[in-house]
Parts: sequence; C-alpha cells; structure tokens
Amino acid sequence: MLNLYKLEIFATVVQTGSFSAAAERLLMTQPAVSQHIQDLEASLGARLFQRGRRGVTLTPAGETLHSYTQEILRLLAEAENAVTDVQHLASGQVTVAATPGVGVYRLPDWVHAFRQQYPNLSVAVETSTTPHIIAGLRSRKMDVGFVEGELDEAEPDGVGVLELETNEQFVVVGPKHPWWGRTSVRLEDLAGKSMVMRQRNSQTRIWLDNELQVAGVSVIVAAEFDNVESIKRAVAKGKDIAILPDYAVRSELEMQMLRAVSIEGKPLLRTLKLVWSRSAFFTPVTRRFLRFLVRYLPALEKIGE
Repeated sequence: MLNLYKLEIFATVVQTGSFSAAAERLLMTQPAVSQHIQDLEASLGARLFQRGRRGVTLTPAGETLHSYTQEILRLLAEAENAVTDVQHLASGQVTVAATPGVGVYRLPDWVHAFRQQYPNLSVAVETSTTPHIIAGLRSRKMDVGFVEGELDEAEPDGVGVLELETNEQFVVVGPKHPWWGRTSVRLEDLAGKSMVMRQRNSQTRIWLDNELQVAGVSVIVAAEFDNVESIKRAVAKGKDIAILPDYAVRSELEMQMLRAVSIEGKPLLRTLKLVWSRSAFFTPVTRRFLRFLVRYLPALEKIGE
C-alpha cells in the first residue's frame, strides 16, 4: 500500500532534484529522505531514481509514479478546499512575499482588513526582490508573491503569473524644487536632472535605467537607496527628483511634503503581478486570502474558487 507521506517526500525530491535539497526543504536529514525513498522503491519493486553526481533523475517507473503522485496531491488539495470552512478554523496562516512598493504601502492595509474579517487567521509578509521571491516560491518557502519587477520570461519555468493592474509612475519633487508648481513634465525634461534612485541591482533600478535609455534621457544619479522611505526623505529635503508610484507617496502628498508630477505623452508604467508555484496547491487559507483581495484587485477573480 502506498504511503501518502512517502509520496510527498518523493514529490519533493523530484521538484528539488536532489535528496539533500529535499531534506533541507522538509527539515529532515538526508539519510532520512534516502531511507523513505528506499522504502518506497522496495514496496514497489522498482527503482524510481537514477543517482548521479549532480543529483537525481527519474527512471521510467519514477516518471509514472510522479504523474500519479501529482494527481493524488491535486485531488487531496481539492478535497481540502472543498470541505474546509475557513471561517471556523481555529488558526491558519498564509505566507506572502512582495516587492517593496506593494509590501510596504499596500499589503499592510489589505492584511488589516483581512484580519478584521478572519481574526483567527494570520498573514506573514516578507518584503524582498523579484528574483528572491521567485526562488522562494520554487522552494515552497512562500505561498504567493506580489511583484512589480519585470520577469525574465513571460512566465518563468514552474511559476504562474497573473497581471493584476498597471500603475503610473510619477516624477516626485520636494518644496525646494523648481517643478513644485508643475502638474506635468515631458520625459525629455528629466535630461541632466539630479535624481535619487534605488540601488543598481534592484529590478526597479534596472527597469528605470532601461526606460530612460530607450527615451535617450541621461540623468545625474545623486544618491542610491535600497528602500523607498529613504528616497522620499531625500527628495523632500532637497532639490533632487525621484520616480515613484502615487500610492508610495500618498501621505506625503496630503501633508504637502512632496508633489507628484505626471509625465506627458508616454507615462512610465509598471504592472503588479501575482506569482505562485505551479507545482504547489493553494491551501484553503491562501485561497480565501486571494478571494478577499478581489475587492482591491478585481483581476484576482481569474484565480477562481
């Protein structure tokens, strides 16, 4: 009789490509993982993996078992979602990763509203870079991610991508800047201007550098910061400019500490996306969290019940 626990270990070895990586993800020792696979192979009388110096690959028997295992785990997740009454769970958690803009300025409000309706459930939020989030989804350390960073591919291998909304990026200035009274500027007007930017290895910086290069606009990089709050403070106190979405400066706009100036003609746009591992299955809590967020992000309707 096949053992579900051993099948889950088997599936993890397949996904990670090695016993050691599977052991790390499962918080087990490598010998323990190896023993479970050996037990599974003995019970089936078939070799499931070819062992190599760079990891393991499936044998024909392993390919067949993996196909059935995926279907078994899918049905198990489907059954759990169909029966679980999230409203009456004693506890539960969804782990969400997000790039800095949405993680700092939007998710806190969403999480607060979610907790008001589901006080027994919790949301763990990690703010990180797009590449780190994609890696975290593949290693199952995160349930879902919200990213504004551009992906290397339309849909990275094994990762689902759903575009949620497009956000305009504004030229942000402080009271000392000559553009304080302006409502709009052309992208070409940024040429030669002193700008505060994100660090060079961030997706936001890579995106902005590319947009400026395509437009033939060269700016002076006055300072680089690894977070939006520092950028805002620097701009508010000086005569430099920054490119930010309006939701990141909403409070400062209300207090007239900063002003958001639109870009005429071809505004700078970035797309917020939901990303998740296609080899994982949404838990009932994760699914309910996403359904709750439809009120803020209608495109999440496409995820379905």
